[in-house]
Amino acid sequence: MKKQIDDDFPIGKLTVVKDNLPPPDQLWIPDDGVKVTLKLTQRSIRFFKAIARKKRSKYQRLIRELVDHYAVLHAR
Repeated sequence: MKKQIDDDFPIGKLTVVKDNLPPPDQLWIPDDGVKVTLKLTQRSIRFFKAIARKKRSKYQRLIRELVDHYAVLHAR
C-alpha cells in the first residue's frame, strides 16, 4: 500500500522570508482611464483574442496597451 501524504503539513525544510510586499493601498495604482467605444473588425478582434489566449491575458488589456504605447511613441 502506498504511503499517504497529508496536504496539511509542509514538505521539506521551512525557511522564514522577509515580507517585502508593499502595503495593500500601494498594490493597485489607479489610472485616469476614460471609457471609449471602438468599432473594430472581426479580424482584429480574433487576432487580439488569439494573442491574449497565448499570453493568458485579456484582449481588451492588449488593445489598451497598444494604444498607450502608440500614444507615447508619437507624443514626442
